[in-house]
Amino acid sequence: MRLVVLVVVACSGALLVALSGCGTGGYTSEGSQGAGKDLFTQRCGSCHALADAGTNGNIGPDLDDAFAQAREAGMTSETFTQVVAGQIRYPIENPVTDAPGMPGPDGPMGTLPSCDDVEGEGFCVDDQDQAIQDIAVYVGAVAGTGITAEQPMDGKSIFTANCGSCHTLADAGTTGSVGPNLDESRPPKELVVDRVTNGQGAMPAFSDSLDEQQIQAVSDYVAGAAGK
Repeated sequence: MRLVVLVVVACSGALLVALSGCGTGGYTSEGSQGAGKDLFTQRCGSCHALADAGTNGNIGPDLDDAFAQAREAGMTSETFTQVVAGQIRYPIENPVTDAPGMPGPDGPMGTLPSCDDVEGEGFCVDDQDQAIQDIAVYVGAVAGTGITAEQPMDGKSIFTANCGSCHTLADAGTTGSVGPNLDESRPPKELVVDRVTNGQGAMPAFSDSLDEQQIQAVSDYVAGAAGK
């Protein structure tokens, strides 16, 4: 999983209707929610909880919690879209707190690297600006709405939604580099169960967000798929 910390705050730390104090890279309105959901799940979901995407990440902010109160207060999805786009383009890479920062979009270690900058089989996007808009429009539309996706129960879907942005696993099509390359380490099921349940180091525990059946399913999947 990549440590993608999409901090959903405006410049002062509160959601502002007027975003004039933040660089947003232009007004964002043209995006595909379907493409945005796919990109969010792959690149952001292992760090962020978002009910509509079925993701449970707890390294970065819970995006439903981040937007729910503002949505109830009358702020619109359009406003949220601008905040999300701005934070992807200009993330807080080195927070003043001990919380992990979010890398910028560029480069092979970025959240949405351009294919022109990536060699080999690493994740990349053909149009970085469009990818940012797609994610922003999707998150802006669904975060804090109370819409909940059915939680996946098959191991591959659970892995993709919760682990893929930090771990490389060829069978799942993921290329994360923060955690171990699972094709190289080939962890046994018992080790996967322990790490998913309890976490270690930068990897959080998922025992509060995945039930025992899901933990067993993702552990079976990783142990069987790694190195294939």
